[in-house]
Amino acid sequence: MAGKGGDRRRAAPRKPARPLFGPKKPPVRRKTVARPEPVATVEQPRVFTLGVVPGATPGKWVSAWRDRMLHVELVLVTLAVAEQHEALAGGSVDAALVRLPLDDSDLHVVRLYDEVPVAIVSTQSHLTAADELELSDLAGEVIIVPADDVLAADVPGGLAPSFDPPASTEEAIETVAAGVGVVVAPLSLARLFARKDVAVRPLRDAPVSTVALAWSSATTNPDVDTFFGIVRGRTPNSSR
Repeated sequence: MAGKGGDRRRAAPRKPARPLFGPKKPPVRRKTVARPEPVATVEQPRVFTLGVVPGATPGKWVSAWRDRMLHVELVLVTLAVAEQHEALAGGSVDAALVRLPLDDSDLHVVRLYDEVPVAIVSTQSHLTAADELELSDLAGEVIIVPADDVLAADVPGGLAPSFDPPASTEEAIETVAAGVGVVVAPLSLARLFARKDVAVRPLRDAPVSTVALAWSSATTNPDVDTFFGIVRGRTPNSSR
């Protein structure tokens, strides 16, 4: 017979309560992989050779280059017009400021600007009475055409000299200073060989001389691209 308290069953043991605050599990340490430091690219010093025909004025572009391209030395080489194509095709210059016309079959040529044609006369010449002249005003004058002439101006009524053509525009201007003849040339050459005993007058209807930037189409040269960008007015942050 069951006892007075009835059939008592044994209670299941209670699980101990989990403490609210206890020691934290130690953090899992992850292995860190060391990343290699980036290697700075250092450009090796090099030279960019720019040919320049007499009278061309690359000063502002050269200054911009030297400010921007500290690791590339720019070397200027004076080129006679007669040798500008050979210098470019033969690779003696990387690029050149040239005078047109120029055989461009193997070159990239970008026109830059046209120069004002002028008559260079003695300060004693009656032609100095006018501020500007036309080719017809030179009729009856001895027209001196030097061997390095770049305009090939046709002067109606002009007289040929009785002496051999001077080798250069500079020599031709020296002859004019002695009181003989007239030279037709771009204004830049008149300024380059300026003298106190000659005067310069613009020729309204004479042919102009075009200055251009040229480089060989056979090679790819990043320095040429940079110089072309400077000539076109690109800044270091400009997009192409």
